[in-house]
Amino acid sequence: MNLNLRNAILHNIASNDQSQLEATIVDAIQSGEEKMLPGLGVLFELIWNQSDAQEKQEMVEALEQGVKNATN
Repeated sequence: MNLNLRNAILHNIASNDQSQLEATIVDAIQSGEEKMLPGLGVLFELIWNQSDAQEKQEMVEALEQGVKNATN
C-alpha cells in the first residue's frame, strides 16, 4: 500500500477554517501523542512555505528559544 501521508493530512484539513486549524494544532500539542507529529510537520511546512525571509527568521529564533527552554 502506497500512502502519501502529506496528501492525506492536507485532504483532512482542506475545508477547515482558521478556528478549526487552530483547534487542530492545540489538540495535537496538548495530546502529546507521537502520532500527531507528522501532521504538525505538514502544517509547519505550509506555514514555512508561505512566509517571507523575516517571518522565517522570527520562527527560527522562536524555535531556538523554545529548544533552549525545553532542554534546561
